[in-house]
Amino acid sequence: MSTGRKYLLRNVAPYGGDRTTVLLADGVIAAIGPDVSDDDATIIDGRGLVLLPGLVDLHTHLREPGREDAETIRTGTRAAALGGFTAVHAMANTTPTQDTAGVVEQVWRLGREAGWADVHPIGAVTVGLEGERLAELGAMAESKAQVRVFSDDGKCVHDPVLMRRALEYVKAFDGVVAQHAQEPRLTEGAQMHEGVVSAELGLAGWPAVAEEAIIARDVLLAEHVGSRLHVCHLSTAGSVEIIRWAKSRGIDVTAEVTPHHLILTDELARGYDPTFKVNPPLRTQRDVEAVRAGLADGTIDIVATDHAPHTREDKDCEWGAAAFGMTGLETALSVVQETMVDTGRLTWADVARVLSETPARIGRVADHGRPIAVGEPANLVLVDPAVRRVINPDEQATKSGNSPFRGRDLSGCVIATFLRGRATVLDGASCDEDVVVRA
Repeated sequence: MSTGRKYLLRNVAPYGGDRTTVLLADGVIAAIGPDVSDDDATIIDGRGLVLLPGLVDLHTHLREPGREDAETIRTGTRAAALGGFTAVHAMANTTPTQDTAGVVEQVWRLGREAGWADVHPIGAVTVGLEGERLAELGAMAESKAQVRVFSDDGKCVHDPVLMRRALEYVKAFDGVVAQHAQEPRLTEGAQMHEGVVSAELGLAGWPAVAEEAIIARDVLLAEHVGSRLHVCHLSTAGSVEIIRWAKSRGIDVTAEVTPHHLILTDELARGYDPTFKVNPPLRTQRDVEAVRAGLADGTIDIVATDHAPHTREDKDCEWGAAAFGMTGLETALSVVQETMVDTGRLTWADVARVLSETPARIGRVADHGRPIAVGEPANLVLVDPAVRRVINPDEQATKSGNSPFRGRDLSGCVIATFLRGRATVLDGASCDEDVVVRA
């Protein structure tokens, strides 16, 4: 659906390439070329700006239903729009759990009503995330939400028999199981990455092998049953090598890395600031370098935010009692620019691939992550790569302030976001007019 308003984006650089003019009308890209004009269109001077397909997040926690004190679908998707996202996949660890057709349809509908970004619910693999029996995978796939991604994220599907059955089941409707790779027996009581820093601080360590062992098992299971596997928030050098090996064998596996694992290390735990407590934990500088290299060479397929908002009560406490998680929707693109584009490891076309095109393909989202071409849906983001900004979580749209980038100077700024040709963000600010789009 579209408001009918037209936008003329002058002197923009699609994928960071040559400058041109792009006309948005009737919800699609109506024309592209240096001489394109339209007297009825709202003109945006895009000189110096990069035009990308709207970003797609495969890993977002919106908390609704059940924890609206931490985030709602409305506030979370507004944050997504400000970060350049036009579609997000909402994780299943809500209350009630997204393990039935009724709950995923509720989340999908609330996303449509909010109108800031399309919400694609992720269905739970097991009932109540309890890891004992499969949830209604087929019913969720056939619902209005058309779920194609299933995950118990926050918990690992640790039973290999149950994981095998899930991988077999989703083949019937071209689904994918997104695994939270964490062997629970190896991480009981764990508080941070197991290494030199955890030993010095006296905090229970979270070994890299707890992640790597599950990934190794699951890529072999995916190969055995011929199914799709997606690995959530990969964080260790060893995990990168396992994914690289699996892909060399032709196993249908994809993997994501979060923005915070691209830039932050376990050294930040030294201040005992629970903002930096996250699952999986921040790792070493060696791991950071490995995941950057893996993203650059295509071993890691996408960047996903793992946006995990929490209330002040759940984070502003002693380290051991604090919840795991960080917010990330409004800073993801800046972190990718800072760590990968500004360092020459990725081009802007690569950014479109890892933050839009491939996440949309993995999630089987047909109208997002599309090429910037005439006739395609006008789901787009305009970025100013020359701007530097100091992050202030108190000024962000998300309800929660647990950003690990508070006070940090980062590259780039989203100038405008368009959802089916409708501006949800203009001049870097939310655009409230006509924001509600009902199903």
